Amino acid sequence: MMLGFFVILVDSTIVAVANPSIMAALDIGYDTVIWVTSAYLLGYAVPLLVAGRLGDQFGPKNLYLVGLAVFTAASLWCGLAGGIAMLVTARAVQGVGAALLTPQTLSVITRTFPADRRGMAMSVWGATAGVATLIGPLAGGVLVDRLGWEWIFFVNVPIGVLGLVLAVVLIPELPVHRHRFDLVGVALSGIGMFLVVFALQEGESQAWAPWVWAVIVGGIGFLAAFIYWQAVTNGEPLIPLHIFRDLDFGLANVGVAVIGFAATAMVLPVMFYAQVVCGMSPTRSALLTAPMAIATGVLAPVVGRIVDRAHPRSVVGFGFSVLAIALTWLSIEMTPTTAVWRLLLPFAAIGVGMAFIWSPLAATATRNLPPHLAGAGSGVYNATRQIGAVLGSAGMAAFMTSRISADLPPMPGGAHPGALQLPEFLHEPFSAAMSESTLLPAFVALFGVAAALFLVGIVIPPARRRSRQIDHLDELDDLDELDDLDELDDEVRVAEVRVERVSLPRHFATVRTARDVDEPTELIPVVAPSEPEARHDVHRAVQQEVHRPVRPQPRRPVRHDDPATEPLTVEIPPVAAPIPKPEPVSRNGFHIAAGDHFRPIANGTQVPDVLAKFGITGQGPARRNRHYREDPDDTDALGRHSQRDR
Repeated sequence: MMLGFFVILVDSTIVAVANPSIMAALDIGYDTVIWVTSAYLLGYAVPLLVAGRLGDQFGPKNLYLVGLAVFTAASLWCGLAGGIAMLVTARAVQGVGAALLTPQTLSVITRTFPADRRGMAMSVWGATAGVATLIGPLAGGVLVDRLGWEWIFFVNVPIGVLGLVLAVVLIPELPVHRHRFDLVGVALSGIGMFLVVFALQEGESQAWAPWVWAVIVGGIGFLAAFIYWQAVTNGEPLIPLHIFRDLDFGLANVGVAVIGFAATAMVLPVMFYAQVVCGMSPTRSALLTAPMAIATGVLAPVVGRIVDRAHPRSVVGFGFSVLAIALTWLSIEMTPTTAVWRLLLPFAAIGVGMAFIWSPLAATATRNLPPHLAGAGSGVYNATRQIGAVLGSAGMAAFMTSRISADLPPMPGGAHPGALQLPEFLHEPFSAAMSESTLLPAFVALFGVAAALFLVGIVIPPARRRSRQIDHLDELDDLDELDDLDELDDEVRVAEVRVERVSLPRHFATVRTARDVDEPTELIPVVAPSEPEARHDVHRAVQQEVHRPVRPQPRRPVRHDDPATEPLTVEIPPVAAPIPKPEPVSRNGFHIAAGDHFRPIANGTQVPDVLAKFGITGQGPARRNRHYREDPDDTDALGRHSQRDR
C-alpha cells in the first residue's frame, strides 16, 4: 500500500526540478509553468474529502485500486502532452487519482493497527513521505538530464502497474459503512479552492488588479458557505464537524497544513537558485535535498517509538522549531558565492525537523478517532495537507514573482529569468529574490509551533492500555455508543476472565473485560454465573487461576448493570480481628455466647436463620445443629445442643 502512496508523493515533488526545462521546451513563463504543479495539487485537494467517505462505503481496497489506475493512466497522458493546456489538464486528472488513493492508506492503518502499535505504523507512513522527498527531485533530475522532461511522467506507469498487482494480493478486505454523499459540499469546496488558488497565482502577472481581489473574496465566500453548509445540512456532511471537538485532531490539521505549505513552497526557490545561479544540472540540484530525505528516513523509526511514549506537544513543537530555524539558515546561505557543502547542512536540519513532524502529527490526529470515522477523519486530514500544499505552491509563485520583479531589472524581449542563463551581474539580485522567498515557509512554520503548544495528547503506556476498562460492554457492538465514551480510538477487544465471587460456598463467574482502551473508564462487568467449583476438589482448585477485580480509588458512584455484580462492586470495609474472650460452655461442650440464645421452635413458629447473620446462605436441606433453652424466660441458663430438621 505504501508503494502507491510513495509514487504519488514522488510526483508531487518530481516536477519542481523539471520546471526550468518545461519552461524552455514549451516556451512559457514562470507564472504559467507553476500551473503544472498547482493543477495537480488542486485536483488532489478537492476530491479528498469525498474520497474518504467513498472508501468507507465501497471499501478502502477498491478505492485504492481505482485511484492508482486513474493515476497511472493520467501519468501516461502527461508524458504524451504536446502543449501546456493538455499538460495542465492531464495533471489535474492525475491529482484526482491521487486523491482517491491517499485517504485509504491512512484509513487502513487506523483500522488495522491497535493504538499501542499505531505509532510505529505511522513512522513507516512518515518515512515513506521522507524518502519520496529524496527520490522525487533526484529521479526528476536524472530523467530530465538523460531522457527529457516527459519521462518524469512515463516512469510512473510501470510502478503503477506493479502497485496494482501487489494491492490485489496484499491489501486486506475491511468492513464497509454506508454513506450518503454531499454533492453540494463538493461543489462549494471545489469552486472556493479554485478561485483562491487562481487569484493567488495570477495576481502578480495581473498587477493585483481589482478583479483579482474580487476573485479572492469570492473564493473565501464559497469556502465560508461550505463550512456553513456542513453545519446545517440534514444529510451526511463531507466534514463531520463534531470530530473537531477533539482538540488534538483540529490542531493536527493545522500542523499538517503548515508542513504541507512549507514542504511544497521551499523546493521551488531552491531549484531555481541551484540551476540558474549555481549553474547546476537538474540531477546535481536534486542532490541538494538528499540530506533532508536521508535524515527523515533514518529518524522515522526512532520517532515512531518516541511517539508512543512521549507527549506530542514536545515532539511536534521541537520539529516545527527546527524546521523554522533550518529554513532561515538556508535562506541566509543562498548567495552566489556559497559553497555547496554549506547548503547541505541546513537541508539535513530540515530533514530532522520533518522527521519529528510527519508521523507524530498523523498519530496524534488519528489517536482518538472511532473506527466508523476513520475514513472521514483521514480524508479531512489528507485534504488539509493538500490544501496547505496548494496554498504553498500558489503563495510561493506569487511571492517569488513579486521578489523577482522587485530585485531584478526588467528582462529584455519579455524573457523570463528562470528560463535563461543569467549574466553574472544578475546572480546577486536573483539569489536575493530566491533567498527572500525561502523566508515565507520559515515564517509559516511558526504557526506550527503555536499549534503544537496547545496539543493535549494524553499519553498512556501500552502496559496500562491493556488494563483499562470500559462501561456498558453489552453495547460495544453499537458504534454510536462509542462517541459517548470519549470517542475510542480503537476497536475494543473483549476478553473473558474468570473471577471469584465473594460468597460462601465459593462461586466463580465469567467477566467480560476490555483490552487496549485508551480512555480510562470504570468497568461494571456483566457477570454470567457459572457452576460452582467443588470445594473438595483440591487439585482443581490449585490449577484454577483466580483474578480478583481491583476497585478504583477513590470510589465513585456506580450504576449496577446486573444484580449478580453486587458482591463484586460493594466495597466491604475492613473489620478488625475481634479480641478473643472466654465464653460460657454448655453441658454438651458447645461454645455459645449468651446473646445468641433464642427461643425454641414451638407450634411451627419460624425461627430466624442464625447462619444468615454471618453471611452464610444457600445451604442444602441437610440436618444441622440448633440450640434451645428449656425455660425461654431464663436468660442465664446455658443452651442445650440438639439436632432438628431444617
